[in-house]
Amino acid sequence: MIDTHAHIYAPEFDGDRKQMLERTFAAGVTRIYMPNIDHTSIEGMLALAKTYPDQCLPMMGLHPCYVNASFEKELQLVEDWLAKHPFSAVGEIGLDFYWSTEFRQQQEEAFRFQVKLAKKHQLPIVIHCRNSFDETVALLKEIGTEGVNGIFHCFTGNLSEASQVIGMGFLLGIGGVSTFKNGGLDQVLPHVALEHIVLETDSPYLAPVPFRGKRNETAYLPIVAQRVADLKQTSLEEVNRITTQNALALFGRNDLSE
Repeated sequence: MIDTHAHIYAPEFDGDRKQMLERTFAAGVTRIYMPNIDHTSIEGMLALAKTYPDQCLPMMGLHPCYVNASFEKELQLVEDWLAKHPFSAVGEIGLDFYWSTEFRQQQEEAFRFQVKLAKKHQLPIVIHCRNSFDETVALLKEIGTEGVNGIFHCFTGNLSEASQVIGMGFLLGIGGVSTFKNGGLDQVLPHVALEHIVLETDSPYLAPVPFRGKRNETAYLPIVAQRVADLKQTSLEEVNRITTQNALALFGRNDLSE
């Protein structure tokens, strides 16, 4: 199975990163896609990609929570890296109004710029839209979805919102929230075909039950997969097969799928 979103370069793993990845591969996770945050995460992310070239695959982007008054310098770095190094996606990008809307205009400008970069380089986008789903969809429609697809990472919305995502040709990134008692996805996933879903952990954040509140890790992806299987009333093998196909098709790594 494939973890389409994990920050395994994060300092939370500095003490046992190798052991954590060994647990992950032993659990049946064959590939991990790593979203970038800002300039501070690039070195560690690319080092992991170099050490595990077939398993740990990098994205390039500026996370909306790290957009500030100097965001244009960060975007220049994103543009430069995309021009000189292969990446699987532009991400994670989007809008986040959870803590503050102080830099809303800058976040919107950064999103527009990075979607255009994705179109230029023919890469999918991985979208972060915490407390900003409607605004993100409106902005994406304004920019135009022609020639771009991707994932709505950490999807926690309702069925209507899921239908909007699917209608634009995007996938739903399903993670640990699906296991939360009041997460709400038990009302959504039974009505969404597996062809529209990919799995993720968002490690080290949002650990699934029974590890909720603790450090998340990519080895817990089978817990998410089993929860999806239970909600869909299908087998774990079917969930793994279809979500893996979805991820490979999106990221264009089918040459490594055998």
